[in-house]
Amino acid sequence: MWDAERGELHYIDNAGWKVHSYNPETGTTRTLDMPTVITTLVLRRGGGAVVTLRSGIHFLDLDSGVLELIDPLRDPPPYVYNDGKIDSQGRFLIGGSTANFAAPAPDGGLFRLDPDGRVTQLDSGIHFSNSPCWSPDEKTFYFSDSWVDTTFAYDYDIETGAVSNRRPFVNTRALGGLPDGATVDADGLFWVAVYQGGQIGVYRPNGSLERAIDMPVKLVSSVAFGGPDLDRLFVTTIAHGTQGEPTEEGAGALFVIDGLGVKGRPEHRYAG
Repeated sequence: MWDAERGELHYIDNAGWKVHSYNPETGTTRTLDMPTVITTLVLRRGGGAVVTLRSGIHFLDLDSGVLELIDPLRDPPPYVYNDGKIDSQGRFLIGGSTANFAAPAPDGGLFRLDPDGRVTQLDSGIHFSNSPCWSPDEKTFYFSDSWVDTTFAYDYDIETGAVSNRRPFVNTRALGGLPDGATVDADGLFWVAVYQGGQIGVYRPNGSLERAIDMPVKLVSSVAFGGPDLDRLFVTTIAHGTQGEPTEEGAGALFVIDGLGVKGRPEHRYAG
């Protein structure tokens, strides 16, 4: 998540319980320790961030690391949050994933945190949620169930924050893996990290593959445009997979790709 106000890239270490903030100008990284698994970070108007932990949704002070719980999950949780983004009205759309990773079931869904703090469930039947983002006009919302290798497209009502008409958009099986973190560039192309496939898939709005970019490691986890001109693609990767994959040189590193000839769009901030 590129933070234009700070000139930093914020990214999370899920299993390591950490938030990293990387400054490309200085080449330095600040790290905040979290009390449990962290799965999402988005920015907040007025400063700071909103994060999802195993315990629920929290505000996070990016300087001190202080957390404020705003919406708890039950213990044990019926689902866990994973991946989210903010629309132009300051709403937080968050994916829900199965809480039973040993025997995944469609226990998750799609949720919306409004600026007033109210949480509304928008969809259900999701195993592993990922890839939330919008088309530039915000009329289409993209959201993946990684368990079935599929990103869905929804009609999105920017006035109400409602979704409808879920339909398959792309399936990443042909690229050798499943859809993980994603973003949409200024031209409306959908960029998605293909976990286990070692690639970034770039798709046109009609779902056809525009190009695939090879990465030096297989466990690619997320993508975000950043830099002063939003023309650098930052790519996170994972060091250790859950399927017994051998550790590769460079796995778990943060990468950047320059010279793509495209630009991203500024990320919105939560209005609450």
